[in-house]
Amino acid sequence: MAQPLVKKEDDRDDEVDYSPFLGIEKGAVLQEARVFNDPQLDPRRCSQVITKLLYLLNQGETFTKVEATEVFFAVTKLFQSRDMGLRRMVYVIIKELSPSADEVIIVTSSLMKDMTSKTDMYRANAIRVLFRITDGTLLTQIERYLKQAIVDKNPVVASAALVSGIHLLQTNPEIVKRWSNEVQEAVQSRAALVQFHALALLHQIRQNDRLAVNKLVSSLTRGSVRSPLAQCLLIRYTSQVIRESTNDTQTGDRPFYDFLEGCLRHKAEMVIFEAARAITELNGLTSRELTPAITVLQLFLSSSKPVLRFAAVRTLNKVAMSHPMAVTNCNIDMESLISDQNRSIATLAITTLLKTGNESSVDRLMKQITNFMSDIADEFKIVVVDAIRSLCLKFPLKHRSLMNFLSNILREEGGFEYKKAIVDSIVILIRDIPEAKESGLLHLCEFIEDCEFTYLSTQILHFLGIEGPKTSDPSKYIRYIYNRVHLENATVRAGAVSTLAKFGAMVDGLKPRIFVLLRRCLFDNDDEVRDRATLYLNTLGGDGAVVETDEGVKEFLFGSLDVPLVNLENSLKNYDPSEKAFDINSVPKDVKTQPLAEKKATSKKPTGLGAPPPGPPSTVDAYEKLLSSIPEFASFGKLFKSSAPVELTEAETEYAVNVVKHIFDGHVVFQYNCTNTIPEQLLENVTVIVDASEAEEFAEVASKPLRQLPYDSPGQTFVAFEKPEGVSAVGKFSNMLRFIVKEVDPSTGEAEDDGVEDEYQLEDLELVAADYMLKVGVSNFRNAWESMGVDFERVDEYGLGPRDSLAEAVNAVINLLGMQPCEGTEVVPPNSRSHTCLLSGVYLGNVKVLVRLQFGLDGPKDVAMKLAVRSEDETVSDTIHEIVASG
Repeated sequence: MAQPLVKKEDDRDDEVDYSPFLGIEKGAVLQEARVFNDPQLDPRRCSQVITKLLYLLNQGETFTKVEATEVFFAVTKLFQSRDMGLRRMVYVIIKELSPSADEVIIVTSSLMKDMTSKTDMYRANAIRVLFRITDGTLLTQIERYLKQAIVDKNPVVASAALVSGIHLLQTNPEIVKRWSNEVQEAVQSRAALVQFHALALLHQIRQNDRLAVNKLVSSLTRGSVRSPLAQCLLIRYTSQVIRESTNDTQTGDRPFYDFLEGCLRHKAEMVIFEAARAITELNGLTSRELTPAITVLQLFLSSSKPVLRFAAVRTLNKVAMSHPMAVTNCNIDMESLISDQNRSIATLAITTLLKTGNESSVDRLMKQITNFMSDIADEFKIVVVDAIRSLCLKFPLKHRSLMNFLSNILREEGGFEYKKAIVDSIVILIRDIPEAKESGLLHLCEFIEDCEFTYLSTQILHFLGIEGPKTSDPSKYIRYIYNRVHLENATVRAGAVSTLAKFGAMVDGLKPRIFVLLRRCLFDNDDEVRDRATLYLNTLGGDGAVVETDEGVKEFLFGSLDVPLVNLENSLKNYDPSEKAFDINSVPKDVKTQPLAEKKATSKKPTGLGAPPPGPPSTVDAYEKLLSSIPEFASFGKLFKSSAPVELTEAETEYAVNVVKHIFDGHVVFQYNCTNTIPEQLLENVTVIVDASEAEEFAEVASKPLRQLPYDSPGQTFVAFEKPEGVSAVGKFSNMLRFIVKEVDPSTGEAEDDGVEDEYQLEDLELVAADYMLKVGVSNFRNAWESMGVDFERVDEYGLGPRDSLAEAVNAVINLLGMQPCEGTEVVPPNSRSHTCLLSGVYLGNVKVLVRLQFGLDGPKDVAMKLAVRSEDETVSDTIHEIVASG
């Protein structure tokens, strides 16, 4: 007896989805494709075979050149059929097969015939296929038909032409830009979809001309747009114009704001929401400007449509980050959404309430969340955990109840990412709220008793080794740590041995007990555990007696490594064993990651337990090898730093030039990476003429021209300057590219004998203080700060003037100093009125520098900053203050 198609609810988990394509094979389907050659075509059978071919293509099945050609020629025979359904399938398969230029000719005549057919469905699909498979040469022949199609009375045909134009704009923009008049006419169409597509195409045609975009928005905001979809597009373009004009004028006026506010009263819900979202995303909003949008979103919260509730609560969630007080009026409506059947809506409602709630409502919210957490997936739980962490930092007095909540959910079932998010939150709370340290560490100790994730166990043990010895009673953590030596795998056992040793080194009174435990570890069956125990027993000293551990030993065992691990690994691989011992000071400290002529890639900063990850392999060695191979620069000494490439030309110009600044103790070398983008030209004797009249402390001492620069083959030319030794001299350099240009015969590729000398003006280049600072992070800033000492500490306060936000001020100072942010402190929590940022680096001359920045808002916009610097050289500490004072 056949199985029923739908099973009862209880059996849903065991239900296996049935696929009509189950078990089909490419070979069998290609055999079936022979039906395309039958004298009497069966449209239904042919459509089924095409469907199977499309399925195989979309599943990633690759067809050989011969197979694809055979299928393509067989499909072209189906144009004989007048069956409309089969013809549509033919159009789709031709687009998917993407025939070669030689094969396209076979179907071009059929498609052009369909494009002028009286059947609108044929015309629309033929246009789409032609655009997909043909090149610009054929398009110029059919351009007249395409222009007619754009203003066709049938909206399906017009939309097909417009959508094809949007795709074509990426490959043949000069053809599409000639259609502006027809597209402008289509924008006035009464058909909703045509108006939507026409507006999208017209904006793309004009997007690089800000004045044209302004005129387009200005003309359409007067009420000529009927389509809700087009109205949504217009709202997006309008908000873009508002943002650009606000950035330019720096005044409080907002052109077109009244149009956005008027859209809040539109009859279409999508337009209302789009307008509300656009208003909330504008910069520098006043409460009066924000109120109408919040009111509309509040009405959507009680809508019967889940999509509207989700859209409204998600937008309010974003608004709560910057304007929490504006959202508080919606809290009652959002509390009712906690029990919403859609868990996404419920999660967003919870997190928004956590951002906007006050201190008195925390306990009530936590009770609601406790029941809610068991019903949602891990990905939603992570969002809630992040919101709880932010709430705890906002209301530190509530840390006890929030920490208890986090510890309770830590014991429940959950995946790695969820548990890591909770552990990271507890760690951040311990670091930022001193009162939470003791209870937080105990919660973590209890967690590792039953932790199934090796990574989390080792990270918590490492954190315990840092924070545990500083507590009032460090001995209470020893039991939890030593249990790991007996009950865990080798990786965790090794981590536990290191943590025990840290307690022994930092707490002299515990040293005898720690030595007893470490001796027991000497009999472990894993060599890493035994080696660590042996190392610590031999270096901690005192033979287990209550004696103070030497500071040098502490630094050797537990101090931060001041070179990137990847650089250390590369240097060890390149080390040639000899009588000369390996010198760790020879390892490059630069953390740059970009290739020689590419821009530096950004990386996401870690938070919580994760220490700063090492970047991809550094190119310092490559740069140093390149420069030392040039005789003119060989005497400059060891390369200190190479900057990220700085672009000196705009995109899509005749010649692309960027420059890398190489810093030596007494010299600076500019490496100009040049690319010739003109196929018909060969450049010879390429040099950069540098004018250093605005950089008085620099004197040009050498240059190395580039002999030839063929098309699309990057090359380098160099200019070297001498500067006062050990001094961070700054200045501006103007650059002129000078070369001899020779015409190249496209047919033979040979250049003419005679050339013409020519010049090309480049952008100015600045050498700034940050160029003399290496970004070198430290794994534990507090330890590094304390070990640096106060001998060369310099502290001062500065006014940074009016700023758009605290985050902008933090980023400005980081960029000015060119140092590495530590422990994720470059991220400013939303709505903070104060913030502490920690920076580390190595200054010219290999001088370690640590900086502690404390920012605060002094009035509505003014930012004040306290700068504390510690370094190994008092002149460097003074220099950092001079840089900030003059910046």
